[in-house]
Amino acid sequence: MKIVVLADESLQMELLAQGLRENVLVEWVNEPAALLNYPDADAYIDLLFQNDTLRNGILQQLYPKPVFVNAVITTLRQLPEGFIRINGWSTFLKRPVVEAAAADDNMKIKTEEIFALFNKTPEWCPDTPGFISVRVIAMIINEAYFALQDEVSSKEEIDIAMKLGTNYPYGPFEWSKKIGLKNLYELLSTLAGTSNRYQPATLLKKEASR
Repeated sequence: MKIVVLADESLQMELLAQGLRENVLVEWVNEPAALLNYPDADAYIDLLFQNDTLRNGILQQLYPKPVFVNAVITTLRQLPEGFIRINGWSTFLKRPVVEAAAADDNMKIKTEEIFALFNKTPEWCPDTPGFISVRVIAMIINEAYFALQDEVSSKEEIDIAMKLGTNYPYGPFEWSKKIGLKNLYELLSTLAGTSNRYQPATLLKKEASR
């Protein structure tokens, strides 16, 4: 089986964190148009996905082959028909479980088959911004920024407290750097449209705009 993946070096390593099964050929590309050079591939994964007309036009040419896009904030309703959403944000993809959303059972079966080749299991989530884990982590990071705003403690001390006290792999500020503050701010702003509890901290907004 041949799978073509658009990714940077960091996301390549996360995708391969559990290894790769035999008889699988992974072709790595670094630009969307290069995906079209592999019409014989069995599936395509865009881990650097951006929801724009040009990108979607390229990816639509790959359909009806499975097309997986790293679309944490953008929902299926906002994407062309046939795309499968996955959570490929930094630090989340290296887990053995991949959060995903698909339109029908046939796409879910294909997703399970493809990610089994990477020794990963899809966790089916509602088609909502942030899936589940990212939404939770974004809220934790936002609360850490509120605490920093109120001068409760420093970034370094809050990170240490969360890692030692909750056994998190990263402190909230450390995690925010890995995910990207602009990503977090966009997600929180999107979620705040339906619930005020997601309203981004002023300091988070300020740092995200730099």
